[in-house]
Amino acid sequence: MMNRFFINAEQIDDVVEIRGDDFNHISNSLRLKKGDKIIISDQKGYDYIVRLDEFTDISVKAIVVNKKKNNSEPKIKIDLGQAIPKNRNMEYVIQKCVEIGAHKIIPINTKRTIVKLSHKKEQKRLKRWQKISEEAAKQSQRGIIPVIKNIVSTDDKNNFKKLFAGYDLILLLYTDLSSANFKDILRDYEHDQISNMLLLIGPEGGFTKKEVKFFEEIKRQTYLEKISLGNRILRTETAGLVALSVVLYEYDELGGE
Repeated sequence: MMNRFFINAEQIDDVVEIRGDDFNHISNSLRLKKGDKIIISDQKGYDYIVRLDEFTDISVKAIVVNKKKNNSEPKIKIDLGQAIPKNRNMEYVIQKCVEIGAHKIIPINTKRTIVKLSHKKEQKRLKRWQKISEEAAKQSQRGIIPVIKNIVSTDDKNNFKKLFAGYDLILLLYTDLSSANFKDILRDYEHDQISNMLLLIGPEGGFTKKEVKFFEEIKRQTYLEKISLGNRILRTETAGLVALSVVLYEYDELGGE
């Protein structure tokens, strides 16, 4: 399998120049040589097979050999709103959800979120999380690098309301008696009417009742459903992976019918 790299579509012509970290990875880590081939994704739906041609100390030029449609992206865009888990488990969530097919990931700070980051640490963490997303996208042959959005807090109601805007369906994972069956909810909605979806995953201890009430108030503006993954309580870093997999399966993106 050829190694995959991402580049802006505007930089792709008959000849592509690769610099920076990707060049260092090609030259120093992979030790690729003139004549070797790699895949470049333009993040707009196309992959390019290119042949490495001319190395300098800071870059490599590659010749485009073939262009093909990337078929790895799910037709439905599923964003994951993940309450930040403790012990840096957010890195695990990002890596695995990108592999599975998440479109983007939104870290959420809630009342019960244990990890509290200063502005400086937040920016450093976001940079690392985005790098993990890129590495997972390369490994899983994705057509895009899922974006890790800035952290949003449930205390910031105006900003959080903006987060809900634009989704065809929002699924709130919540373990109480009023939560609906996951499969039944998904089959209540016509698949061809849902093009983008948000999965909301709470922290250790779950969302507070006040937060859930706030979410339900926003429900007046959009389709929001409280759902359950069953009688077993999953860890926060597990719930998103399971929910994302279930949705993609039901939408025939993991071999479902």
